This record gives sequence, structure tokens and C-alpha cells, in this order.
Amino acid sequence: MSVVVRNLQKVVPLRRARLRKDADTIRHILGIRNFDLGIVCVDDRRIQQINHTYRRKDRPTDVLSFPFHEGLRPGKMPCTLHRDELNLGDIFLGVEFIMRQCQEDSLDLHGTLTVMIAHGICHLLGYRHETEEDWSEMLQKEIYILGEYNRLTGQHLLPLMKRCHEDR
Repeated sequence: MSVVVRNLQKVVPLRRARLRKDADTIRHILGIRNFDLGIVCVDDRRIQQINHTYRRKDRPTDVLSFPFHEGLRPGKMPCTLHRDELNLGDIFLGVEFIMRQCQEDSLDLHGTLTVMIAHGICHLLGYRHETEEDWSEMLQKEIYILGEYNRLTGQHLLPLMKRCHEDR
């Protein structure tokens, strides 16, 4: 199946092929390459609109995930009956917001986008960070994903998750 990357913003130059490759590597690590995945790159204005509409938070953010399969429990794979259900969902990356964070923290933009993709995929697979327990479980999953990603690619990426009470 495929990873589709759409760049709907013009503020930050991006290499869609590299993002697609990194997302595909993460799908491989998780054993979900047979599921489609959408990644949409947007600017501050658009991510703020989406955040306001779906989360009632009127500010830009880094990543929002919209799972195709509702109610997944962390660590459980989606149960599909038909080929058209082989879809994880969509991840919206607020690349303008992410770029600012990278500049403030002296981080590599592309590496940070890859970490955000891993974080978004965790959400598509049912992981959350509303409680300390959820946060810890999701952090462990991200550590695993990025550890394997680093092993395969020679990178040195780490999770960027904030504590559950430090809302984005």
C-alpha cells in the first residue's frame, strides 16, 4: 500500500520523497506497510483552523492525527474486512510551527518531521497521552520506533513528547 504526502503550504521548503521514505520505514518497523497513510503538510493558519475545529484549541500546533479506525487500543492492529479498510488515516503536520520549534531548540527540521510522523502514527494506532500512564505507554512506543529507525538509517532521533499535562 502507499504513503501519500501532500504539501499544501509554501512557507517551508520540503522534500516530499524523503518524508514518504521515512514514513514507509516507520510503517515497516511497525509491520503495517499494507496500510495506506496520508501525510498533509500545512502552514500555521491551516493547522490552527483544524486544531480549533476538532480540538477546540484556537492555536497552531505541530501534529494532528485522524485515524481511519476508531477506538483502537494501543498495540492492537486494525481489524479489516475489506481491502478498502487498509487505511491508517491522515496526519497533518504544522510545518511552519515545527520549523519555529526547530529554530528555537536548534533541531534539524527533517529529523523533527520524522519524529512527528512517528508520533502521528502512534496516535493512528490508538496511543494517547492524556494521562501519565497513557503518556508513558506512548513514549515507550516512540522510543522503540525511533530506536529501530535509528538502527536502520544511522540517524540519532529521539522522541519530543512533552508530559501529558504540558499540552501543545
